[in-house]
Amino acid sequence: MFSAAARRRRWRILACLVLAGQVLISPALDARAQDSLPPPQAPEAWLVTYGPGPIYWQRFGHNALWLREPGGLDHTFNFGFFDFEQENFLLRFVQGRMLYFAAAVPAGLEMAQYRQEGREIRAQRLNLSPTEYARLREHLVWHVQPENREYLYDYYRDNCSTRLRDALDLALDGRLSAGFSEQPAVQGFRDHTRRSTEDDPDYYLGLEVALGLPVDRPVSRWDEMFLPAVLAEALATVTREHEGADVALLSPGRVLSPAVHPPPPDRPGVTWPWFALLGCLLAGVMALLALAPRAAADGVALAWMLISGTLGLGLAAVWALTDHSAGSPNFNLLLFNPLWLLGVVPALRRFVAVALLIAGMAAIGVGLWPGGQYMADTLALFLPLNGVAAWRLGRARAATP
Repeated sequence: MFSAAARRRRWRILACLVLAGQVLISPALDARAQDSLPPPQAPEAWLVTYGPGPIYWQRFGHNALWLREPGGLDHTFNFGFFDFEQENFLLRFVQGRMLYFAAAVPAGLEMAQYRQEGREIRAQRLNLSPTEYARLREHLVWHVQPENREYLYDYYRDNCSTRLRDALDLALDGRLSAGFSEQPAVQGFRDHTRRSTEDDPDYYLGLEVALGLPVDRPVSRWDEMFLPAVLAEALATVTREHEGADVALLSPGRVLSPAVHPPPPDRPGVTWPWFALLGCLLAGVMALLALAPRAAADGVALAWMLISGTLGLGLAAVWALTDHSAGSPNFNLLLFNPLWLLGVVPALRRFVAVALLIAGMAAIGVGLWPGGQYMADTLALFLPLNGVAAWRLGRARAATP
C-alpha cells in the first residue's frame, strides 16, 4: 500500500507527463492542420467547411473564415460557440432565445479538434481585393470582441453559416445578396433537415414532430446558405470580372483532412413507408390489447391519449409561448392535441373519439395539400394509433361503470 504522500507524488508525476505530452503534441497538430498550405505572402481569407459528424448537433456540418497574414493573424473566425454557464441557459434554450457568440481560434488548434472527430476539413481560398479583405477583417475582428460577440441564434435564419454569408456579403459590398436573394432554393429547410438526419431515426422523427409549416415555405438560395455545405457550393458559382477575365470568387480548394463519416445523401429519401409499417404494427398490438377485459383495454387507449395529449401540450407551448419560429404553426397538433387528455374523463371519451377522427381527416388533408406542411412520416406512424384509440374510446359508455 502507498502512503498518502506517495500517492500525491505519483499524481504530480502523472500530471507533469500529461502536460509535457500536450506541449509536444499540440505544435505537431497545429503544423499538421496546415502542412498542405504554404506560408502566406500576403493577407489571405479562406472559407473552411467542416463535414458532418456522428453526434446529433454535428449532423449539419460547420464552417469558419480563416484569415492568414504574414507574421500576423492565423485564426479561424466562427460564430458557433455557446456557453452552458450563461445566465438562464436552460430557460433560454426552452424559449428559443439561445445566445451564441463569435470567437477567433488559432487555426491549428481548431482543425486538430475536427480531425480527431473524423470530420472532413475543406479549405477554399477567397479571391478578395485588398479593400474587400480589409473590410472583412474589420468586420470579423469587431464581432469577436467581448462586447460585440453575442447574438440570438436561430436554427435557419441566423446561425454560424448565415453569419459568414453576411460577413462575405458585406466585404463584397452586397453582391452576394443581390445575386442570390431572388434565386429559388434548390431544396428547402425541410428537405435539408430530413436528408441530414435520416440516418438517425429517433432524431429524425423528433424533428419531424417538432418542426412546423415554416420549414416548408419556399425560400431563396440566399436562405438556403444556412447550411455550411450549401454556402460553399453557392459561392463556388460566383465569378467576378478582373482585368477583362472572369475570375472565380472561390478557389477549388483542398481537403486538409478526409472524412471518416459518410456524408448525407443529396436528397431526402422516401421514409414514410417504413413509418407506416411500424405504425401498423404498433396499432395492431394496441388493437389486440383493446380486446382484453374492459379495464385493461381502456387503459391501453388512455395511456396513448396521455402520451399524445402531453406531447400536444408541448407543441402548443412551443407555438404560443416561445420564439422557436420553426415550430409555429405546426399542424402535427392535429395528431397530438391537448384535448386528448380529456379522455381520462369517462363522460368525455366519445367526444374525444369523434375529435380524433375529425382531426385525423384534417391532418390527411393538410398533408396532401400542395405547398402545405410535410406530414407523411408523422401521419404514417401516428394516425393508425389514433384510429385504434378512437375505436376503443368510441365503444366506452358515457357513464362511469
